Amino acid sequence: MTQAFLKCGRFRLPVQQGRRPLVMGILNVTPDSFSDGGRHQSLELALEHAEQMIADGVDIIDIGGESTRPGIAPLSLEQELERVMPVIYALRDCGKPLSLDTYKPAVMREALLAEVDMINDINGFRAEGAIEAVRDSEAGLCVMHMQGEPQTMQQEPHYQDVVVEVEDFLRHQVALMQQAGVARERICIDPGFGFGKTVAHNLALLKNTRHLIDALDLPLLAGMSRKSMVGAVTGKPLERRMAGSIGAALAAAQQGAMIIRVHDVAETVDALAMWQAGRNDIE
Repeated sequence: MTQAFLKCGRFRLPVQQGRRPLVMGILNVTPDSFSDGGRHQSLELALEHAEQMIADGVDIIDIGGESTRPGIAPLSLEQELERVMPVIYALRDCGKPLSLDTYKPAVMREALLAEVDMINDINGFRAEGAIEAVRDSEAGLCVMHMQGEPQTMQQEPHYQDVVVEVEDFLRHQVALMQQAGVARERICIDPGFGFGKTVAHNLALLKNTRHLIDALDLPLLAGMSRKSMVGAVTGKPLERRMAGSIGAALAAAQQGAMIIRVHDVAETVDALAMWQAGRNDIE
């Protein structure tokens, strides 16, 4: 992967291979997230959690107002804006890039007016008007693959070849964005672990992370923290998946992922620091 920086609004984030991956901390302001629903729902609690993540060494804060766990009902535009906009305004001068996890073009527009630095779209900017909403900004853009939609995505997901199909989708969406005038230095990719995929599909994508990076020549974001694939491999319930999630983060880092999206920031930062220190392939 030849790209040295990811342009994210007010920031240029280092994503050159050989560096320690960036840690993206999850800040859910929703009562129904699969792993920490309700814990940071109020503005005060959300800000306290963000401050703790900053103290723990987070590189990017990813704000989400709508749960995308399997089977969840969609949230209205008004509800999502009510949840995320106060947090964005309160944190925009915190010194860290702010990412917004949304697939709604109207929410993207409002967040960009508030100077959010990155849009993280689980729908891969497929919604009508999504590319147009972000095209003329300076924000970083994460293009994620998802088969189906959150309400139905885990109902017997099927692929002929999951790696090929995810690669083709990401290539197509990136091409559409570049054709619309989005600079390549603003784009990163996400294979979408857990979004319309079985455990076998997820593991195939994890094992082929390096292939996806080399094929698309873009920085890759990996988000496996506390997901069911971690539970399937370790046999642990949701509340005991930290160690497995850190293992998944290290596996993705070893394959070249340059952004790791996690719930447990301090532990992941420490694990990646030791992983980086022990590598014998860094220049």
